Amino acid sequence: MKRNPRSAGDPAERGKPESVKTAARTLSLFEAFADDQTPLSLSDLAKRIDTPVSSCHALIKTLQALGYVYVLEQKKRVYPTKRLLQVAQAIATHDPLLESVSPILHELRDELGETVILGKRQGDGVVYLEIIEGTHTVRYAARPGDAKPLHSSAIGKAMLGQETEQRLRGLLERLPLTPATGRTLTDRHQLMDDIVESRRRGYFITRGENVDDVMAIAIARQVYGEPLGVAIAGPMERMSRQLEHYLDTLIRHGDRLTTL
Repeated sequence: MKRNPRSAGDPAERGKPESVKTAARTLSLFEAFADDQTPLSLSDLAKRIDTPVSSCHALIKTLQALGYVYVLEQKKRVYPTKRLLQVAQAIATHDPLLESVSPILHELRDELGETVILGKRQGDGVVYLEIIEGTHTVRYAARPGDAKPLHSSAIGKAMLGQETEQRLRGLLERLPLTPATGRTLTDRHQLMDDIVESRRRGYFITRGENVDDVMAIAIARQVYGEPLGVAIAGPMERMSRQLEHYLDTLIRHGDRLTTL
């Protein structure tokens, strides 16, 4: 499933300084290439990032001068060079957190065959730091950098479970409990009870609450002093059938993270 890049017309972009809008447009432009996986014309790009052709042209000229894109002169289409890849690889290779935890996450994925997710709370949401995709033909797919709500994602619930009951109650009063699916818990009292009970038993579950027909099991662990969430996610039928085995394996590998 393709992800639509955030455009300049997004309500979240209105009222922001032009420099911030330009940064957002630049990232949206690269996401457009990732989605289409083909050279794009200037007019196509302008439409995808919802900006005037003149502004898009100026952005392309800047990126071209910096070596991040090149232009196919015959068809006047644009495509990124490998410079962005090299920069991203250099950053990812030396990520001090992922460098330590990735071997454990890969072992967890190899043992269960399900997609493994590492996430961290950022404000009122969760950002996925690492995705180790499952080996099953039918599996859950996501991308590093994806943002998820606290109330409807398993890692989000695990992060909420780190709060004191008083702070949790205040958070749930403030958060917009927007339904992601028909199964999302949007009743504050019901969600509060779910998180308190999940914290008592030591793990958090979503059953189609964030993505239809997907079940996820998450735990929270302190890693280098940072509260992180680790989850496994997959088709609900398979996850439910092997819940006890999956849970034992997740907790065993999660506990290893705390010893790093």
